[in-house]
This record gives sequence, C-alpha cells and structure tokens, in this order.
Amino acid sequence: MRTINEIIVHCTATRAGQRFTVNDVRKWHLERGFNDIGYHFLVLLDGTIQSGRPLEKAGAHCVGHNKNSIGVCYVGGLDSEGKPCDTRTTEQKDALLWLLKDLKKQFPHAVIHSHRDFANKACPSFDATKEYYAI
Repeated sequence: MRTINEIIVHCTATRAGQRFTVNDVRKWHLERGFNDIGYHFLVLLDGTIQSGRPLEKAGAHCVGHNKNSIGVCYVGGLDSEGKPCDTRTTEQKDALLWLLKDLKKQFPHAVIHSHRDFANKACPSFDATKEYYAI
C-alpha cells in the first residue's frame, strides 16, 4: 500500500442536479488521456459512494500530490448558470463525512484538503479544508 498523507476533496464541476456516475467520469478522464478515472471515490447525488481508481494506485487528480494522496470527488459544484457553488445534497454531505471519517481511520496521519488549496480553481466549491479540519 502507498503511504497516504493527504485526502483531497474535489467536485466534478457539473451543474446542480445533473446525475453522473463513476463510469461517466472514467469516460471523461479516458478521453483526456488518463489511463483510468483520476479519483479513488465518487459521491453521487443520492449519497452513494462509488469506487474509482484502486487505493493501491496513485490517482490523477491533483498535480504534484497524487503519489501520496487519495482523491475524493462529489458530483456537482456548479450552479444552474455554471458558476462555482456548493451544490452538495444532504445525502452527499452525509456520505462525504462518513467516507472521510472512514479514510481517516485507515490513514490517521492524512490531512484533508480542498483541491483549491493546490490549484487555481474553485474546486470543490466549498472549503473542505476548514469543514473537515477536526476529523
């Protein structure tokens, strides 16, 4: 297993209410030249957590941080006009919290970050670093 020191939270940068699955995101990433989906987990609108890239493999979700991180992504992140917005459903919020707590049990020294901490992006359209600091 890889050494994990970061858990990085992302959004799909899709409009509120649009339904996508891990297979959709995998297809997008393959079309961009990735060898698989870049994220390890995807949280759907209904709170379902789908597995993406195996944890044993480095992700492709945050330049310079993939080797020792886990990429967690939720579907959404844009309002109806395509502007960054925290679009997480109640189910997604609950599922993200559960998933991050579970990952912290497995990797207690990992620090949770927003993608925007490392890239000039709004992703994940809320401050995950602050929201999940105490986990």
